[in-house]
Formats: sequence, C-alpha cells, structure tokens
Amino acid sequence: MTNIIDIKGVSKQFKHQTVLDNISLTIEEGTVYGLLGPNGAGKSTLLKIITQVIKPNSGTIYFDSHKLNQADLLEIGAIIENPAIYPNLTAYENLDVLATLLNIEKTRIKKVLSIVSLENTGKKLAKDFSFGMKQRLGIAMALINHPKLLILDEPTNGLDPVGIQELRELIKSFSKQGITVILSSHILSEVQQVADKVGIINHGHLRYEGKNDMTDTHLEDLFMNIIKKDGKDYE
Repeated sequence: MTNIIDIKGVSKQFKHQTVLDNISLTIEEGTVYGLLGPNGAGKSTLLKIITQVIKPNSGTIYFDSHKLNQADLLEIGAIIENPAIYPNLTAYENLDVLATLLNIEKTRIKKVLSIVSLENTGKKLAKDFSFGMKQRLGIAMALINHPKLLILDEPTNGLDPVGIQELRELIKSFSKQGITVILSSHILSEVQQVADKVGIINHGHLRYEGKNDMTDTHLEDLFMNIIKKDGKDYE
C-alpha cells in the first residue's frame, strides 16, 4: 500500500525546549491513523508541521511520494485546535467564503454540507450552532477542497455521546471514500474504534507505532506502560 505521509527524523524546539525529538512515522493512503498521547505530548505541533503552519528544526516530510511543499496544502484539509468559523455567517456562507478563496465550484458546498449532515441549517448563524454542529462545520470546511488527507486534532473534545458516535461514523466513511485521516486524540477508546494504525507520542518521542489490532484493554495497558515508563502518570 502507498504511503501518503512519510515523516523522517522530524524535530522541533521552541527556545530551549524540545517539543518533538527525531519523529519518524508512516501513514498509508486510505487509512485512519490514530495519533495518541497525553495533552502536551507534541501531537498538535507535529500536525502544524505537516500543514506547514510551523517549520521543523530538522527532518523531512514526504507527501504522496515527494517532499512536502506549499502546493500540497491544496490536497490537505485540517482542523487543528479550533475551526476558523465566521460566527455571524450561516454554514453555507462560511463555506462560500472558502470556495471563493480557493476557486472551488459552489456545487461543492451543498455536497460537503450533506456529508456532515448540516444541509438543513438554512439561515441559522454559526454562533447559534451547538458545539457538535460547529465541529461538523469545521470538518465541512476541511473537506471543501477534495482533500486526499484530512487532519482532525482532538475532534471529540466537548462533544456529547451522540455527537461522538456521529463523528465516529463520519470518520469511518472517509476512509471508505479513499480519504486518509489523521485522528489526534488523548482518548484511547475513540481512536481504538476507528484507527487502522496507531502511533503513541509522549514527551516529544514516538514511543510506539503499529497496526490497531488490539482490544481496548490491550491498548490502554500499552499506553499506560509507556506513560509510566517515561516517568509521568497520565491524567
């Protein structure tokens, strides 16, 4: 299977603090990759490097078999931390702004609204959306450019159980469409239920990478052993 992402020896320091230390991992095309780690482990920093929001101090990232470049961002959709939603616009209007900026046909707007089940929100403004609706709108915005790679950073934060279930099914549907998903989370059960492969980061180091063929208990034991071995209890 072809790797859509190859990360080789990526490190990042902020002042005198090493946030990522020689990270190397691979993500196969059309799969869901679960990036696990406690808060502050370095997950979001790695995702920001993939999306070129920040630059690494060393190392190289390859996208679709070539060195990642600015043009590749047109094939990557991402929600890192909080989606950049215009609160005084409707869901359609938020997507219309993006479609105009990216020169994407407006017919794509209704398509992605349908994918995330927001096609019937009408004139309701985004500021009046529930948290789950805002998350889904953020995903719609990340999908507008037909991405090969979709990056979701802690997407279930703040969602109720129904919202989490809906998002889980949505993520599963993406890989069936051939979209590769990087799902970053500190919630083991969510990653275990959707990921094909798992990477565990702690203190800026990749401590484990392998197929997700484990039970909930096995993954939790592995995760906890890694955290404890690093000398920091997981909270």
